[in-house]
Amino acid sequence: MSKVIIIGGGPAGISAALYTLRAGIDTLIISKDSGSLGKAEKIENYYGLEQPVSGKNLVETGISQAIGLGAIVIKEEAIGFGYEEKFVVTTTKNKYEADGVIIATGSPRKAPKIKGISEFEGSGVSYCAVCDAFFFRGKNVCVLGNGEYALSEAKELLPVVNSVTILTNGEALKEGTHQGALSAVQILKNKGAAIQIIDDKVLEIAGDIKVNRVIFENGNQLEIEGVFIAYGSAGSADLARKMGADVAGNRIVVDENMATTLPGLFAAGDCTGGMLQIAKAVYEGAKAGTSAIQFLRTL
Repeated sequence: MSKVIIIGGGPAGISAALYTLRAGIDTLIISKDSGSLGKAEKIENYYGLEQPVSGKNLVETGISQAIGLGAIVIKEEAIGFGYEEKFVVTTTKNKYEADGVIIATGSPRKAPKIKGISEFEGSGVSYCAVCDAFFFRGKNVCVLGNGEYALSEAKELLPVVNSVTILTNGEALKEGTHQGALSAVQILKNKGAAIQIIDDKVLEIAGDIKVNRVIFENGNQLEIEGVFIAYGSAGSADLARKMGADVAGNRIVVDENMATTLPGLFAAGDCTGGMLQIAKAVYEGAKAGTSAIQFLRTL
């Protein structure tokens, strides 16, 4: 049986699942949490709601509906993406294979407001370790972030660069991340790799033509040649970019069938840009689901 993985359990992801499930396709939904919709107090502008409903309730109802049709739903964070004869989605706990993937992770996370990030994009600032590690081989780099996503990017960089420093930007490392970083060092210590963690608040990413240092609010500086942004969770564009699909800023590029530039990879909802509304997400999810069905039937 063909299998599809849907990353995201909001309106777009669940809408897609309703179609793939009814088509007899094995459907796995990976959802970290209820996303931004789950924080909405009242939803009043969606068809069929006689009375306002909370975003959290709407998300939970949708997931229950998908489970009722046979979906498997797991609460894990997707942090990586690859292709090994089949699509491979890596989470903080496991790896999952599928014949097709639909990204429906909602609107992208925001990069921290630090001077120099936008100015040095492409000149030392990167958003994808898998894509750009090669250009920093033998150099000292840092990863800006404090969670599993930052650790995942650091691990990608360690075998290639001279050293990796994780900058938490004044925030506490999420539980398990520090130990994970130490474990990564232990595994690679014989290869000369080094890693450290700095908790100081970042004031600026600076340089001349390219990045050459990070300046902290306490006046300290770190000489560095590359900064990898891995703030919060892996965003939709991050996941698509890792596979080589086209992105425009933080938006995944799709055609009228919600297909990306990579065969078998689809995207729907806020991650494709446009109106950040449930109605749009539900439509695009349905379209992505039906397009995925047609793709999988050609295999």
